[in-house]
Amino acid sequence: MSNAMPHTSPAPRLGVAYVPTHPPESLRTLATAVERAGLDDLWVWEDCFKQSGLASAAAALAWTDRIRVGLGLMPAPLRSTAITAMEIATLARMFPGRFVPAVGHGVQEWMAQSGVKVASPLTLLRESTEALRALLAGKEVTSSGRYVNLDAVRLDWPPADLVPLWLGGVGPRSLALAGELGDGLILANALTPDDVRTTVATARDAARTAGNELADVHATLVTATGPGAEERLARELPLWGAATDRGIGAAGDAATIAAAVLALADAGATAVAIQPTADEPDLAGFVDFLGREVRPLLSAA
Repeated sequence: MSNAMPHTSPAPRLGVAYVPTHPPESLRTLATAVERAGLDDLWVWEDCFKQSGLASAAAALAWTDRIRVGLGLMPAPLRSTAITAMEIATLARMFPGRFVPAVGHGVQEWMAQSGVKVASPLTLLRESTEALRALLAGKEVTSSGRYVNLDAVRLDWPPADLVPLWLGGVGPRSLALAGELGDGLILANALTPDDVRTTVATARDAARTAGNELADVHATLVTATGPGAEERLARELPLWGAATDRGIGAAGDAATIAAAVLALADAGATAVAIQPTADEPDLAGFVDFLGREVRPLLSAA
């Protein structure tokens, strides 16, 4: 590797983000391509009112044999804590070691539209996360919180092994809670390396104070390659609130994209999901390019 890619951290896990700009029927093509390309992860989203994250994760797990499938983020207000625990446990037992669930407090505008907005989203997320952990550990849970109220609830089929529970958010209080309670941190938006570094520091400071080990950090990189890559990236960024900030994306050849991935790793990311543009003309070919050309550059750096 040349000195054009200075870096100080181990190569991160490399995956693909399945975002709701792509129709549900495209998931099978994407999931099988990720597995075939030798990548590590597929991350599915759950945005209102687009696609079910749990249905997407279940289908992707069933269509593949090896890759890890992450779900970020499940909005805590949309499901009861008991139902969320049942769903996580079922997938964890069916596909042991391959499912990573992540929860957040949800986008408040969407929660209001759904009729489930609460006065204190962080209180709900804390209560829900603590109850989820206990239920997934096979414990009987009785709780009387502000939002989560359970009466002697125990899963008949808890996961055989402990399931990592990741949290995500944007603001400093959400990040601090994720650091305190999460096994991993989902960065809810695509961010520049500098913003990733600041965000990770906030979460890890809270983790240290709480005596928690925040082992993993997931970041996203909006990416385009091939003919018209720069133009496609420029069209994509406004969809994610970054009309002028090109630091959240990369357009170009394998070396350019690998450098951007390594920059996120140096900023604290342990897993990077490549997000194709909404107008990507060949999803399977794009994923094959990531595995064939980008992945080796990360390992060689």
